[in-house]
Amino acid sequence: MSDNPAEADEKTIPGPVRKQPAHGVLVSEADSTIVFVTVCTKDRKCWLASAAVHERLRSAWCDANAWLVGRYVVMPDHIHLFASPTPTHICLDDWIQFWKSRFSKKVRRANLIQLPPRLWQTDHWDTRLRNWRLYDEKWNYVRNNPVRHGLVARSEDWPFQGELHSLTWD
Repeated sequence: MSDNPAEADEKTIPGPVRKQPAHGVLVSEADSTIVFVTVCTKDRKCWLASAAVHERLRSAWCDANAWLVGRYVVMPDHIHLFASPTPTHICLDDWIQFWKSRFSKKVRRANLIQLPPRLWQTDHWDTRLRNWRLYDEKWNYVRNNPVRHGLVARSEDWPFQGELHSLTWD
């Protein structure tokens, strides 16, 4: 490795510079489609970790039934979830916009907690998982998020997590 910064720059492989994540999940009729999704609050404000929010998120996900939510963890400023399309699915981006909108209406109507004017970041991150090993790997990472953040000593003690549907590989 060279100490010369000019030489180091020459060896750097340029890649695309994205301001927004790339999207577009290919839904396969032949294989299972399970997507790992991360959605963040606007400016990473910490307002998600409450029983009232958790209940309304679950309700919004049930209302937005074009995709099924499997396992999930709701952190104070972001959500990790796994989702799979139903036979009458819509594109993932539209589904996320729909449940975010449903949730926002439910939580504002209830007026249970003080919320910022804009609740969500505009975009989200998604990754299609290719096999059950990746699903298990991601789940183990996600379920330990509250422990890594110092919120609980054991992942099973975090109250804002669950599984709405069992997502399986065919």
